[in-house]
Amino acid sequence: MELGRDSDTGGQVKYVVELARALGSMPGVYRVDLLTRQVSAPDVDWSYGEPTEMLTPRNSENLMDEMGESSGAYIIRIPFGPRDKYIPKELLWPHIPEFVDGALNHVMQMAKVLGEQVGGGQPVWPVAIHGHYADAGDAAALLSGALNVPMLFTGHSLGRDKLEQLLKQGRLSRDEINATYKIMRRIEAEELSLDASEIVITSTKQEIDEQWRLYDGFDPILERKIRARIKRNVSCYGRFMPRMAIIPPGMEFHHIIPHDGDVDGEAEGNEDHPTVPDPPIWSEIMRFFSNPRKPMILALARPDPKKNITTLVKAFGECRPLRELANLTLIMGNRDGIDEMSSTNASVLLSVLKLIDKYDLYGQVAYPKHHKQSEVPDIYRLAAKTKGVFINPAFIEPFGLTLIEAAAHGLPLVATKNGGPVDIMRVLDNGLLIDPHDQQSIADALLKLVADKQLWAKCRQNGLKNIHLFSWPEHCKTYLSRIASCKPRHPQWQRSDEGVGTTESDSPSDSLRDIQDLSLNLKFSLDGEKNGTGSNDASVGSEESTADRKSKLENAVMTWSKGVLKDTRKTGLVEKLDQNTSSSKFPPLRRRKHIFVLAVDCDSLDDLLDVTRKVFASMEKERNEGSVGFILSTSLTISEIHSFLVSGGLNPEDFDAFICNSGSDLYYPSVNSENRPFVIDFYYHSHIEYRWGGEGLRKTLVRWAASITDKKDKNEEQIVTLAEKLSTDYCYAFKVQKPGMVPPVKEVRKMMRIQALRCHAVYCQNWTRLNFIPVLASRSQAIRYLRVRWGVDLSRLVVFVGECGDTDYEELLGGMHKSVILRGACSSASNQFHTGRSYPLSDVMPSDSPNVAQTPENCSSADITASLESLGLIRS
Repeated sequence: MELGRDSDTGGQVKYVVELARALGSMPGVYRVDLLTRQVSAPDVDWSYGEPTEMLTPRNSENLMDEMGESSGAYIIRIPFGPRDKYIPKELLWPHIPEFVDGALNHVMQMAKVLGEQVGGGQPVWPVAIHGHYADAGDAAALLSGALNVPMLFTGHSLGRDKLEQLLKQGRLSRDEINATYKIMRRIEAEELSLDASEIVITSTKQEIDEQWRLYDGFDPILERKIRARIKRNVSCYGRFMPRMAIIPPGMEFHHIIPHDGDVDGEAEGNEDHPTVPDPPIWSEIMRFFSNPRKPMILALARPDPKKNITTLVKAFGECRPLRELANLTLIMGNRDGIDEMSSTNASVLLSVLKLIDKYDLYGQVAYPKHHKQSEVPDIYRLAAKTKGVFINPAFIEPFGLTLIEAAAHGLPLVATKNGGPVDIMRVLDNGLLIDPHDQQSIADALLKLVADKQLWAKCRQNGLKNIHLFSWPEHCKTYLSRIASCKPRHPQWQRSDEGVGTTESDSPSDSLRDIQDLSLNLKFSLDGEKNGTGSNDASVGSEESTADRKSKLENAVMTWSKGVLKDTRKTGLVEKLDQNTSSSKFPPLRRRKHIFVLAVDCDSLDDLLDVTRKVFASMEKERNEGSVGFILSTSLTISEIHSFLVSGGLNPEDFDAFICNSGSDLYYPSVNSENRPFVIDFYYHSHIEYRWGGEGLRKTLVRWAASITDKKDKNEEQIVTLAEKLSTDYCYAFKVQKPGMVPPVKEVRKMMRIQALRCHAVYCQNWTRLNFIPVLASRSQAIRYLRVRWGVDLSRLVVFVGECGDTDYEELLGGMHKSVILRGACSSASNQFHTGRSYPLSDVMPSDSPNVAQTPENCSSADITASLESLGLIRS
């Protein structure tokens, strides 16, 4: 691992690799996949382009013989974003959907392989998906929703906390901070991670109390209230909160031997244990010092402003007693030349060099240009040999893995009081905490430890005595016990051995019978609840009683029988689901060479009809041959879609599927009924129902809508009203009477999260309708469901959108699929949707993507054909 190579290769990289390796060695864990980005670029090592790399377990001599065919821990590198260059994490946001699609493909392939090897022919799905850092949290939420698998999240460092720290420093304005760090997009990803996660793993209690509390989606007091209500078996009214689990990171200790030498010389050798030559890095550091025998103050951090190295140098330079007693060693990553460093890192390093010159610290400060990761233990040993001290003066440190490493080598610690070091010090009791903004506090703490030899020896002894509490096996035991507390979830058409006795092929199913047979849907649900592997219950924990689960199932039966679709059953549009329905037909979309998704959010149905006919005409030959299929993706209800088809002279069979209600419902054309032309996919509901607040959410939304009034109007007219006829069990639709007066979507999401209501709010129909759907439901997620359910190849799918659209517009553009933007389609008025978001649309829109094409203004079918040719889908 090239730790310190840049600002994206810090302790988190080491954390996740060692966690994966340790988990892969734990009893009961068959396989661990660590998904990351594949980079094939000339400026990085060739190994970053390797698609798969096994993480060999520690002490692997005996373990390797016991491993299964595909078991163990692996790094899986998914290609996404620019193929030929490494880019910083701030620029990855537009490409995250492509990573999700690639990861989805890998998981599905792995599920099949493991199923053949150890699953008796049944797919073996992941037991959990764990996102690390904001961008991976965003990806894990989408992947968790697509697969219906429990999600865990570790933030490592948090955007809201970083924003506060940067604003305190006063160097950058809020807009400049966002432009540099894309901080608002990061914060939204962290909020989504709170919405989707069952468990959030933190390293310290401070992280919960002082960092996560800054987020709309987490409130420690409300979390305790919800937990108490669940334990008392009392309704939470649709409110959910992730569980916070404090699990300190682990460390490998097997290779560490604390140094027993002293400040006056080497440990003496003898015939049995001859003196070992000094490591090369020692002389590389020692050459800086006039008196190398003095105790060494060691700091190991990237030259990043948040690491606060300049304040440390000032404290050292201005404290004469400290300068006389000790040397200072700064290990600030690796560099060839300052000009080749990033501007931020170069600025910090230049500041350090100027301070060394200002205080005339030559001969007292070491700052080597290069060190190998394998030499870091030797650096710790050198500091311990001189009876030195390790310091972490960062403005805030989420955990502080280097503190654990230093303590394991026998070094007393001085560390920031902001973040994880507080908990580490409480456990190890081997040093002093300091205020990172207080230069004098830093100098006093260092001087105290260096000057007081008895205190130094006591801190060293305490650290070595307590360090075992931070081992990886201890971490993994707690980690796995937390995962075991999650209710198992997986794709719902998966059959269990104790469930329906059938030998039919599994996911993807070969027929529509399991969609069309209501009794089969109910039986799966009942068996699933009995076996603990059924559809997700929408509770925070797993404490719900059997009676409650039975009651919920009975209610579900009544709901299905009386009107899952309130507005469609009235019109008789949905085919009656019975066992006589034909089961020999494959969904047509499985046979298509290409699938076109019409997701153009037009201003009127006439405009949508015009776009539909143009797209049909652009591929008329292929459409007639059946090699191209079509999906209509919209915020309309199925009744509105039916009216649209009838008025436009179209048939349901012209489409392979209908994604409606902003992605909360999925239908297929009926195979044998003219009177009831649509078939609903009930399993899609089981996929998206996670954390859906149901009736409790609906009541809260009605009260909220009543509070949105026109204050200028004498009667204070209500401008948002519930649209009962447009609502379904998984979509609460509201009519907007005065579009210009409703709160922007970011404010609506904030309001929901503050009340612990997890849902996805979408303004649509040119801001005349507001749909509330499950938090992991969307039009883009419905497409991923089709990939999981029916094996649809996403790379052969084309999504048509306008220049703007509903507030879920951005989600439709990224991914492995191709996109065609129809310029001129959708009113410019829709742009107001996107001015109300918390971050610029440009932060998430893929620019210069080979998967995106644009037509001319007010395009013709020939223009659409030309765009498809430019994407390589058809030959001219």
